Amino acid sequence: MNTTPAPATGEATADQQTEATKAHPWSELGAEHFRLLRLAALPIDRHTGARPLRFVQLGRVERHSPQLSMLRLTITLPDQTVRKHINALEVWIDHRSREVRFGPDKGLHLEPTNRGLGRFLLAQGIAWAKQHCAHYLVEGGALHVKDAPTDDARARRDHFLQTQGFTIEYQDPLQLKASYSAARVSVLHSDWHNEKVQLVETLEAAAMLQRADQALNEQENRLRKLEERTAQYKREDGSLRFTIACLVTFSVFQAGLLIWIATH
Repeated sequence: MNTTPAPATGEATADQQTEATKAHPWSELGAEHFRLLRLAALPIDRHTGARPLRFVQLGRVERHSPQLSMLRLTITLPDQTVRKHINALEVWIDHRSREVRFGPDKGLHLEPTNRGLGRFLLAQGIAWAKQHCAHYLVEGGALHVKDAPTDDARARRDHFLQTQGFTIEYQDPLQLKASYSAARVSVLHSDWHNEKVQLVETLEAAAMLQRADQALNEQENRLRKLEERTAQYKREDGSLRFTIACLVTFSVFQAGLLIWIATH
């Protein structure tokens, strides 16, 4: 999702406000509160490939002042580092102009893709904005063709935004130039695919770890019993091989003795 900031005052331009937002001390704040997210296993997608069960971390930080309020949500992947503007959603509330801006300005880019994280993050941002300023205006923005170069990607992007309550408008017949908008925060939707993305509470996460540990112990016990049984079979197999070797040796000796007796 890409946005173009609106002027904070009648004299300020959109570019000036963008620069002001980037220079704001809150722009560099890191996450302060963390939650665990469960990404459900989904069927293999022909565009994005396999989608196995995954767990990721949701980071959250917010600030408030008489002039501005800010929410930043970030997704952290275990054992994987992504670029700074990836996996981050920002919501800026300008109380002076009574407008809400969804960002970041470079667009909402997520890893892993096609797992429901986009709707989840946007739904969380909308719910937060509704709590503080449901009657405020929503600042629209441009949608760049480079973020959705194919018809399928463009259709998924438009469906994603329209499902959350945004309006998509195209300025040309080739559907290369598009913009999104919404009248007010109150018309936006704060729901997402609960079956795809689930917030995991601390106690639930602890219970999952406990069950996983119990399952691991049970597997270790079964494996140890199998190893003991295998070792027993190997010992019995060794005894049987020795017995068979003795019998073969005795049979050969008996045959040789009978041949010697018969020839003498």
